[in-house]
Formats: sequence, structure tokens, C-alpha cells
Amino acid sequence: MDGYHKDKQRLAAAFDGAARRYDAIAEFQRVVAERLLDRLDYVRLSPSAILDLGAGTGRAARILAARYPDARIVELDLAPAMLQQDGAAGRTTVCADAECLPFAPGSFDLVFSSLMLQWCNDVPAVFAGARDALRPGGLLIFSTLGPDTLIELRESWAAADDEVHVNAFADMHDLGDALVHAQLGEPVMETERFTLAYADGRALMNDLKSLGARNANVGRRRTLTGKGRLRAMLHAYDKHRHDGR
Repeated sequence: MDGYHKDKQRLAAAFDGAARRYDAIAEFQRVVAERLLDRLDYVRLSPSAILDLGAGTGRAARILAARYPDARIVELDLAPAMLQQDGAAGRTTVCADAECLPFAPGSFDLVFSSLMLQWCNDVPAVFAGARDALRPGGLLIFSTLGPDTLIELRESWAAADDEVHVNAFADMHDLGDALVHAQLGEPVMETERFTLAYADGRALMNDLKSLGARNANVGRRRTLTGKGRLRAMLHAYDKHRHDGR
């Protein structure tokens, strides 16, 4: 097991702790989900059953329900408190791991997933599960974070110590290969770059903590990070400033 393997129990607990305030602060996540939903304008699909994989608080599911009012929608998430924030009638919530989907083959016409895949240890298993859960002609549409995500934070921690502080993120080509291996036909991939500006490295880390995006890697340091290492990281992060931020 490598140091970047996700501790799912810690991960679920972190998102449970962030559930009540999540929608109020998850602006980036909202934008990405809405841009992914916009991609559905370009496909001919009238789904009768939809799976929102990594549904969180159900914000995307609510938009899917408005877009496809006749469809049955199932929301799946690892964190039960996130699912409890929705409480909408007419949709089913399932607390489960996306790497082991508890659905019969051919259950859905559409599997939608926004910014969940980066929290999985076995991406090929997620894709294989989605393939099995889809009916013939069904669609998997997802977004995830690319390898340059948090690169400034990763480089800054590397200047302070050699511990695992920041998640590793998959390369788009590896995701494409996994889609093909899972026999998901005609994959289309695209990349968009977003830049979020912060006052300093501490503000970024506080934001990640508030969102539940904690360090859940099994190789993380299990004791408190010393003040000296934290200062060294923040000093290194300061070198990434542009226009004062």
C-alpha cells in the first residue's frame, strides 16, 4: 500500500464534519458541477434512472431532477452527513463506497459524478462498476482534479519536509486508458484550468479543512507538524505570489 492510499474512514469523517457548512463555502465545487451539467446539453439522452456518484449535499442532483423530471435519481456518497443535508422527496440516498457499487447491472441510463473520483483508491474499479450499472447506450459523465492541482502547496511542503501532505491526482491520459480498459466506449476528455487566489498558504489550508478536504492519505504524518516546518512551508508558499495573492 503506497502512502497516497486514501483512508476511507478518515475521509468520510472529514466530510461529515463539513456537511452543514459545505454548500455555503464550496464555490469552486459548485462551478465545476454546473459546467459539467452544461455538457449534458450536447448529448441526446432521456434517462429514466440516474446515479449521482459522490452526490455530497445533493446540489447537482437537484439540478438533474429539474432537467429530467421523470427520472428516478439515486444519490450515493461515502459520508452519511452529507447525504442528510439534502432531504428532498423523490430521490433515494445510498451511503456506500463508489469503488464497490451496490446496484444490479443495467440499473441506470446516466451516471453523473463531479469531483469525487480523486478520493478513490481504485479508479478502474469505479469505472468498471459504472459500466456494469449502466444500461446499453448509457452515459458516464464525470469531472475530477488533474495532476497540477495544489502543485504550489505540494512544492512548498516539499521544501519543509518529505512527509505526505497533499493528495496525488491522476493524469488525464491514465484516466483515458482506464476508461478504455473498462470497455466504456468513445471516451471524450477535456481539460480546464482554474486559478483560485488566497492571501497566503494558511488561508488555503483553512479553506481545504473547512470543505472536509483533509489529508486522508495513509502515509500522512500521525503527529503534529512542528512550528518550524509549518513556517518553512509558508515561507516557500510565499514565493508563488502574483499581484499580492
